[in-house]
Amino acid sequence: MASHTDSTDPAALPTPATQAGRDGLDALLAHPGKALIGLDFDGTLAPIVADPEQARAHPDAVPTLAALAPKVAAVAVVTGRPPGVAVRHGGFAGVPGLEHLVVLGHYGAERWDAVSGSVTAPAPHPGVAAARAELPGLLDRVGAWQGTWIEEKGRAVAVHTRRASDPQAAFEALREPLTDLATRHGLVVEPGRMVLELRPPGMDKGVALLEYAREIGARSVLYAGDDLGDLAAFTAVDKLRASGTPGVLVCSGSEEVTELRDRADLVVDGPSGVVRLLRALAERLP
Repeated sequence: MASHTDSTDPAALPTPATQAGRDGLDALLAHPGKALIGLDFDGTLAPIVADPEQARAHPDAVPTLAALAPKVAAVAVVTGRPPGVAVRHGGFAGVPGLEHLVVLGHYGAERWDAVSGSVTAPAPHPGVAAARAELPGLLDRVGAWQGTWIEEKGRAVAVHTRRASDPQAAFEALREPLTDLATRHGLVVEPGRMVLELRPPGMDKGVALLEYAREIGARSVLYAGDDLGDLAAFTAVDKLRASGTPGVLVCSGSEEVTELRDRADLVVDGPSGVVRLLRALAERLP
């Protein structure tokens, strides 16, 4: 699918390359008080870094969201991270103007609400702890990929290969054994940009976005993401479109995930491009 990149004018609102995207943007502009803005965190609001613990939101993200959020129904940050981590790394807590912001963490299994500052969550899946205990031995058996490391995510556990001596080879070598491990413990594997995450089934960014859009009665949806996990959210927007709710699909530009670029109505230049798009929306809306 064709897509449109950022305008050279940073204040301009870019035009989606597809009719569906243009319809979605028109609906958002016509009734902003019924619009849902959905945003991935890593790679969309925050630049990708080698160590996820060092990821921080783009410096202009929070002031831009604070300007935009009061003008729409809600802003939802949809992430695989625990919501508390996304809130801390994003700097979302206690910011005037972000009262309409929620973080749907662990693919929607946990929610942080800016109004209350509290997190709601169900009991953790026992398979995560069981799989985590087996991971060090599995990595040793597969091979000593220097730089491969395990990220503890509470309700999920991830194996990163970006810092390995050969990141893609490590990623491919681990995909099958990690899938077998996940299956034995009732989990699924979510591949990403040089990361394989083991998490409980039944929740993904698409489910989280769709349920929240229906909960708030959204009449239009814009979703921006950068990774394979965001494909489910793109599919959710397609479902909403099919049922009469217009939407816009935005790719936070990445050469690593061409599937997302190909499906997007609009491609922007990474987190800085996402921020420019959100700022242009905030300036355009009454």
